Parts: sequence; C-alpha cells; structure tokens
Amino acid sequence: MSAPAPALPADLETALRRLRLAAVRKLAPELLVVAKTQRWSPEDFLRTLVEAEITARDESNARGRLKAAAFPVAKTLDEFDVSASSVPKATLDYLSSLEWIAAKENVCLVGPAGTGKSHLLVALGHAAVDAGRRVRYFTAPELVDTLYRGLADNSVGKVIDQLLRADLVIVDEIGFAPLDDTGAQLLFRLVAAAYERVPLGIASHWPFDQWGRFLPEQTTAVSLLDRLLHHSVVVLTDGESFRMREARQRGGGRTTRKP
Repeated sequence: MSAPAPALPADLETALRRLRLAAVRKLAPELLVVAKTQRWSPEDFLRTLVEAEITARDESNARGRLKAAAFPVAKTLDEFDVSASSVPKATLDYLSSLEWIAAKENVCLVGPAGTGKSHLLVALGHAAVDAGRRVRYFTAPELVDTLYRGLADNSVGKVIDQLLRADLVIVDEIGFAPLDDTGAQLLFRLVAAAYERVPLGIASHWPFDQWGRFLPEQTTAVSLLDRLLHHSVVVLTDGESFRMREARQRGGGRTTRKP
C-alpha cells in the first residue's frame, strides 16, 4: 500500500484556496509525486492541473444550471420514444440541434395528454443545460404564482427580467387550469417581454383556436398568440397516450374486474 502524498506547503495551500482553485488544490499533492516519478515536463504537469480545474468547474457549472432549471423529472432525448411519437423526424432533429434557441424561436407543442409534450420539452431543456445554456422550467400555474408574488411589492417587472436572464424559458401545461384576468395579463407580460429576446418552450393540450377557453378575454389570447407564434416551431402531437399504453403493457393487455 503506497504512502499518501505529502501535503502542500501551507502558503501554497492558502494561495490556492484564495484563488478558489479547488481541483488544483485537491490533485496537486498526488500529481507532484507522479510528475517526479515519471519525470513529467513542467508544461505537462501544469497542463494536467489546468485541465482538471477546467473539467471540475464545467461539471460544477452544469450541476448549478441543472438545479436552477428546476425540472420536475430527469428526461433526455435518448429516452424519447421516436417510433411511438407523431413528431416528424426532421422536426425532432432540428429541435435536438438547439439551433432554435440561438435563433430565438419559440417551440410550441400542442396535442392531447400523454402524447410526449412534457417529455420532449424537459428533454430539450436538459440538452440545453448540457450545452451550457441557462434554462428555467415552470408549469403555467407555477409561473403565474411566481408573477403574482411580484404584485405584492410591485416588482413584477424585475421578476420577469430575472426570469428572462435565462437562455430558454419553458412553460408547461398551459391551459391546464383557467386563468383569471390578472393571471392572463401576467402571462401576457412575460410572453411580450420575451418576444424576440428569449425563446420560450411551451406545451398545451388546447389547440390555439381554443385558447379562449382558459384565457378570460379573447383579445388577450389573440395578442399573446400573435407574439408567441410569430417566430416559432409549432409541433402538433397526437396518437395514443404513452402512459395509457405503458399501463396496458404492464397489465398484459388484460382488464381486471372486481367480483
């Protein structure tokens, strides 16, 4: 069993702490031993330490972005069942490229419950986080509640500006619950502020011509959709619910009846 590597001199340890080079501070003692034993050049030793620090910071930043995104579940594009989805392959390939984020295009998924809208939105969000993008996820009720809290101290504008510091804002389950006049206006303010500035990813089981069912004023629905759809990729999902299909498969296709 090899002896532990000697600790760094106290002044060097303090300097690395001050510079917040945590990975260098952790790896340097052992790497110094390896470098001396294998006769590394100073450049190789320095390069190894720098690369380790960069890798550690990239991983830490990715964990921070993932936590800030607040996804409800972990979903990836690899897990998305392309064969069972109604999303055209060319469309899915474009969405997976994330080029629409740089182009500030919205992604609007519309279709019945269980047809993969939320999975795809979250998976695209995860892909964006992995690519170094800042993402925020909300259900529509969560978003409206967040904006409502800004009304108490007249900080709605600041709240919206903070949300739009992200590179992508995802709003799931639009229309799941009806909105009152104030909630509808708050949602409109966010969409209007994001217009041509920050792309939105949204999902709803309501077709666009029926958004008046959960928005109290037709003019609000028209104005909101005008901004939402101007620069957007619209994806219509259909077919059998994934959840119902999985439930039937777990049950072996049998229906159980109580005696």
